[in-house]
Amino acid sequence: MNNTVIKLAKQCPDLTLAIKAGDLLEMVETCIDKTRKELEKVIVELNSEEYYSIEQVSKMLNVSKSTLWAWANKKYLEPVHIGGKRMYRMSDIKRIMETKTNKKLSA
Repeated sequence: MNNTVIKLAKQCPDLTLAIKAGDLLEMVETCIDKTRKELEKVIVELNSEEYYSIEQVSKMLNVSKSTLWAWANKKYLEPVHIGGKRMYRMSDIKRIMETKTNKKLSA
């Protein structure tokens, strides 16, 4: 029932439906469960990743803050927004560091 109603609503957004209260409740619970699972996944990812500030990353990579800004615009090293602050994932920083190391080794 849930998937059918959702598909129908997407295909015909102006359609008026009569839905049993029990079916509506089931659909809402399914949506809540789906959202909860997605949030849990995000929380696990946030807890398993280390994040660093602009100042820290600038020092780690030995580049200016304006270089970090330019890299973000080019989608080379994109920050994430956590609590209103721009932070960088350690996994992304490591990727940049490995790229720099590989370029030095091949030169």
